[in-house]
Amino acid sequence: MSPPPTASGSRPVYLKLRDQIAAAIIDGRYAEGELLPSVRAFAVDQGANPLTVAKAYQQFQAEGLVQVQRGVGMYVAQGAAETLRQSERASFLAQEWPEISARIRRLRIDPAELFETVR
Repeated sequence: MSPPPTASGSRPVYLKLRDQIAAAIIDGRYAEGELLPSVRAFAVDQGANPLTVAKAYQQFQAEGLVQVQRGVGMYVAQGAAETLRQSERASFLAQEWPEISARIRRLRIDPAELFETVR
């Protein structure tokens, strides 16, 4: 689950990078058992500081979502996509959905009409 925004109203860069990597794992762009890009390669690709990327990667390691093989790199752990999906779902329902739901009611949007737009 994501921490609250910082005093400046924006999230730290390492958390934004973590969210980006998490989305890639959930979407299957980084499959379970697959090697993640190296810290340096990802930093270059994102125009980020390698230490910032390393901090994002450390979050995944601390959560058990990646496995480290010394001298080789980090692999996406088995079950990581589902664990991230469940965590993101819970975070969405707790943090984002109440505001979205209130706005739908305030604008008197018919749920059936709303679902038609997603198909």
